[in-house]
Amino acid sequence: MLDGLSNHNGKTMKKVLYGRLFSTKVLSLVILMTSINLVSNYALIGIPNVKFMDLVVFVSGYLMGVAPGVLVGVLTWLVYGTLNPRGFNLVILAATCLGESLYGVAGWLSAKFRLGLGFSSFGEAGGGSVWWANLKFGVVGFFSTFIYDLFTNIVSVTIVGLPPLMAIIQGAPFAIIHEVSNFFFFFFGCSALITAVKKVMYEGGEKL
Repeated sequence: MLDGLSNHNGKTMKKVLYGRLFSTKVLSLVILMTSINLVSNYALIGIPNVKFMDLVVFVSGYLMGVAPGVLVGVLTWLVYGTLNPRGFNLVILAATCLGESLYGVAGWLSAKFRLGLGFSSFGEAGGGSVWWANLKFGVVGFFSTFIYDLFTNIVSVTIVGLPPLMAIIQGAPFAIIHEVSNFFFFFFGCSALITAVKKVMYEGGEKL
């Protein structure tokens, strides 16, 4: 009897997860967030390692769940990593897709542990609460970017036969730019973007 109940609960959970992931509203938001990433990436293509993409993927995971968040990151890189004037490499593309997924997972975990604000807009809390939440987002963004840079830099030098230590040395200046810029993007932009996307998600009173 317990086995039957367990199987029933498992099937029900799978149906719920499938319906949530592939609902029209979720897919529409995934496409929207991916489009925002692509537009901003190409607009900032002349500034290496300074992009809003990681923040958008993080917020996607934070609000929609781990699978949609990862999907936004992977779809963004499949387009941006392929149609890129800086060139194309299949191994590096796979590494960036995998690395970008980290932000979706980090966003989902941040929501699970209630890292952000417990209100729907800035007006519902005092300034201290907002700044504390922003600081936490900034720290998460910084360390997520550190892991992303370390992983992708190691892959980049390994495929040309160089030792992993070279990845840290050669990639340090770009990594610092990426990590510091992401700290500020997450610090100043995360709460605002979450609030804005929530309004789209709950538009018309329909919950995602």
